[in-house]
Amino acid sequence: MERVPILKIGDILIVSIQVDLEDQSVLTLQEDLAEAVVKHAARGVIIDISVVEIVDSFIGRMLATIAGMSRMLDAQTVVVGMRPAVAITLVELGLNLGGVRTALNLEKGIALLDHVRSAAR
Repeated sequence: MERVPILKIGDILIVSIQVDLEDQSVLTLQEDLAEAVVKHAARGVIIDISVVEIVDSFIGRMLATIAGMSRMLDAQTVVVGMRPAVAITLVELGLNLGGVRTALNLEKGIALLDHVRSAAR
């Protein structure tokens, strides 16, 4: 099983999903990310899904779960790079990604996290 890399830039963790996620790799990613948020005292998590072409309800729930887990560990989550077909599928599946902010790309995602954090101060 291939692990999804987690990169650190300042107090932001960046997860770039470059492979099709299977159930076990998603669970491993959740564990790895929770550990990384605590280890690095991360204030933000960006999940780049620009390569993801197909989502199902499991992947949608995974994004919501990661956002919830990150919030519990005092980090905000932004999903970037969502393709139109992915957004349509998530809506058609009736998935409410509560607590998941989105941005068009990585640059806008970082700006959104900066904005959210400065507003919280």
